Amino acid sequence: MSVDRDETHQRLKAAVHFTVGRLCQQTGEDHHREFSRQVIAAIAETAFRQCDIFAKDLEAFARHAKRCTVSAEDVKLLARRSTALSTHIQNKSEELNQEQRDLKKKNTGKRKSRDTEEESRE
Repeated sequence: MSVDRDETHQRLKAAVHFTVGRLCQQTGEDHHREFSRQVIAAIAETAFRQCDIFAKDLEAFARHAKRCTVSAEDVKLLARRSTALSTHIQNKSEELNQEQRDLKKKNTGKRKSRDTEEESRE
């Protein structure tokens, strides 16, 4: 690994560890439990390794489809073995698609009103 990649890798790992620590702290407070530093480190390492596997799988799915960009369909395929995760991703995908459709309608409406204004000036 190059120096920049190694530094980025370490920063990502630290960010995951920090986030896992915060989640464990919040969960512990909610359930009146404590997590040891070793448990937090183990969870963070597991999460980081799983994210690495996910990233490689997503790249492979896109490459298999002869694309350079990972799509929402690739993410859905990745989550297929976890019903809860698959359902969550499907719902989020539908929300994003609806937001994009609404934005297009809004922009189309603005374009139509501008066209009408220009026609009335002529």
